Parts: sequence; C-alpha cells; structure tokens
Amino acid sequence: MACVGERWRTLPVVLLLALAPAVSAQETGEATEYEQAAAVERTSDELASESLVAVPKARSLEELLRLVEQGFETERGENREREEEFKRRRNDQEQLLNDSLAKRMRLEALSQQLESAYAENEMAIGADQARLSEQLGQMGELFGVVRQVANDLSGHTWESITNSQLGSRKELLDRLGRSKELPSTDDLRRLWFELHREMTQQGRVVRYRAEVLGLDGQPVEREVIRAGVFSAVSEGRYLAWESRDQQLRELSRQPAGKYLETVAPFEAASSGFAALALDPSQGSLLAALIEAPNPVERVQQGGAVGYVIIGLGLLALALGVVKWVLVSITSRRVAAQRKQIETPNLGNPLGRVLSVYEKNATADAETLELKLDEAVLRETSQLERFLWLVKTVSVVAPLLGLLGTVTGMIQTFQAITLFGAGDPKMMAGGISEALVTTMLGLITAIPLVLLHATLANSTRRITDVLDEQSAGLIAIRSENADD
Repeated sequence: MACVGERWRTLPVVLLLALAPAVSAQETGEATEYEQAAAVERTSDELASESLVAVPKARSLEELLRLVEQGFETERGENREREEEFKRRRNDQEQLLNDSLAKRMRLEALSQQLESAYAENEMAIGADQARLSEQLGQMGELFGVVRQVANDLSGHTWESITNSQLGSRKELLDRLGRSKELPSTDDLRRLWFELHREMTQQGRVVRYRAEVLGLDGQPVEREVIRAGVFSAVSEGRYLAWESRDQQLRELSRQPAGKYLETVAPFEAASSGFAALALDPSQGSLLAALIEAPNPVERVQQGGAVGYVIIGLGLLALALGVVKWVLVSITSRRVAAQRKQIETPNLGNPLGRVLSVYEKNATADAETLELKLDEAVLRETSQLERFLWLVKTVSVVAPLLGLLGTVTGMIQTFQAITLFGAGDPKMMAGGISEALVTTMLGLITAIPLVLLHATLANSTRRITDVLDEQSAGLIAIRSENADD
C-alpha cells in the first residue's frame, strides 16, 4: 500500500513534466508565427502591463496542474484572437494595396492626358508664333532697330555736353534698349523727339544757366555758353563736361593764351559772328592742351644741366649784344673819321691811329710803321675783347646739351631697371631731360654762333680800315723820304 501510495503521489509530477514540454512546444509553435507577424505591433505599454501581472503560486501538484491547464486554455484563446487580428489586418493591407494600385492607374491615365494636352499646346503655340511672325512682318525688324538706336543714343547723350542743358535721358533710352517687347507708339514718338532734339542742339550756340563745379569743389550756378557739343565757356574760362557726375566743371588749368583769348570776345558778342577755339574731340584735345607744359615747366624739365646752359647762354648773349652795340658805334665813328683825315679825333680807333702818325711826324718810315702797327694791334685787341667768350659758349652749349642727353638716358634706364618698360610715365622724366637739354643747347648755340660771326665780321672791317689807313700813311711817308 505504501508503494501504491508513492506511485499515485509521483504521478502528477510525471504528468506535469510530460505536459510541460508539450505545452511549451505547442506554445512555441503557435506563438512563433504570431510573434513574427505581430511582434512589431506590440507597444511598450502592453509589454509593461504584462510584466505587472501577478504570477499565481501553486500550493499542491493538483493545483499546479490546474493552473497549467488554465494557462494553456488562456494562451490558446489569446492566440486565436491574435490570428483573427492578423487576418483582419491582412485584409486591410490588401485593401490599401488595391486602393494604391487604383490610384496609380488613375494618375497614369491623368499623366497621359496631360502629355497629350502638352503636345497639343506645343503645336498650337508653334502655329500661333508662326501666325504672329507673319502678321508682324516688318515690325520685328523695327523692334531690333529701335533697340539699337536707343542704345546708341543712350551712350552718345551720356557723354554729350547737351545734358547740362536738357537733363539726362538715360532712363528712357535704357528702358527702350533693354525692352523685350514691341515699343508703343508713345515710346517711338519720344525716341524720335530725343533724336531730333539732340541733332538740333548739336548745331546751336546756346546761353543758359547751369550748375558749375568750381575750383573749391562747390557747385555754383552760372551763365554758360555752349557751342554745339564741342566747347562750353563761362566767365572767360573753358569748362569740362564730367559724364560720370553729369556736371560741368571749371578747369583748374586753362589752355594757352591764344586759345583762352577768344573766350571773352565770344561771351561779349550778342549777335553776328565771333571767333572761339573749339574742341572737335569733345574734350580730348582740350585735355591734351592743358597737360602740355608751358615754357617755364619745359625749362624745368631740363634739370641742372638745363639751368647751366641757360645761364651761360644769357651771359654770352648779353655780352654779345653789348659788344655789338659798341662795335656798331665804333664802326660809324671810323666811317666819319675817314671823311676827316686831316683832323684826328681821339674818340675812335682811326683817329687814335692818325694821332700816332702826327706825333711821329719826324720819324723815319720804318719807325713810323712800327708805331702804327702797335697802335693798330692795340685797337684790334680792344675791338676783339670778350669775343672769345661768345664763341666759347656757342661751342660749349651743344656739348652741355649732349651731357644732359646722356644723364637723361641714364635716368631713363634706371627707371626701366626698377619699374620695367610697361609704364611710359616712369620713363618720361629722363626722356624729357634728355630732349630738353639738347633743345636748350641748340637754342643757345645757334644765335650765339650768328652773333659771334656778326661781331667778328664788323670787327674785321674796322681792323681792315685801320690797316688800310696805316699802310697809306706809311706809303706817304716813304714817298716824302724819297723826295
């Protein structure tokens, strides 16, 4: 009986151990499919609620077996619910897929309709454009001409001095030049008007009030006279047109006097004709005249060598002029003395030579000849005094000019070595010195050579007269000695 009791007591345990793997296997088999399909759908809240369920504790084997059976039944019910939920959701997914396929088919049909409409519209647009071009005819060429004329006139008027009187027209012309539409009749009329007005103003001399930028940088309203599109003057001075600022500006430096002298009479004239120096390049020639150096600036470009040449030239010229005056006076006195040989005048060389003859009236011919030769040499020395200086400067001046040329070229090559030959302004100083010194040397030498030749010729004529008269006196004495 004890053995039988032991077997019956161990039977639930065996059944429990036998059922546990079966239940686990069945649960695993049934739950695997579900978990694979629905594990993603589980929320964190459901997992948290399941973890909080209290696990019952069995007090005996029968109670444990009963709990296992209840758990098995519960698990099967939950699995059936999950399978039904999965099937229901699978049906919903199929419905969504069918809806998406139907929507795709509708969109594809709509796309085909739109492509057909696009192709039809392209054909209609091409036909309309061809019909528009045919109907426009010469209007297309007119559009191109209007744009070209507007752009050309815009650039011309922007640089034209007429803007100081008529105002800027750039906004209208730029709009017509950039427009991609056909111009209206009003635009064509305004373009024609601006063309006609610009052509008319180019041939007129107009007096009007305008703002002029003074030398102090402040704009002042003045009376301006505009001679076509070439020159503008005000208060006896030339004005320049600054196209960048669209304003007249007084020149800080005016052109040479022969051009500036025409401004005041031109402003004073109220009718008829008046002379005025015009700039046909509309500012370029005027700027070049302003930049041209005056004589003082030109001399300054010669540097130290140029000043030396000028100093020596002025000294030699002054001495030569004084000597020429003295020689001219002496020549006239000698000519007058030749007419009065009997009465010697000590105020001229010939008179002094004649006085020597009278002082040696009793001397023999040889002694008298020596005395007269001495007197002639003395007078010749006085006549030729300082002529060597004029001759020397006339020879040295070109040599100094050549020296300035060499120093200027050395300066030019130094500038080329330091800065290269790309900027001519860097070499302008040396080239100017080289050319100006050469010019100054020639300008100094040429008149001095002529002056020296003139003085030498005049002195030689006086000396010839003295020699002639002294030879005559000696001949007379020799004849008297023979008698």
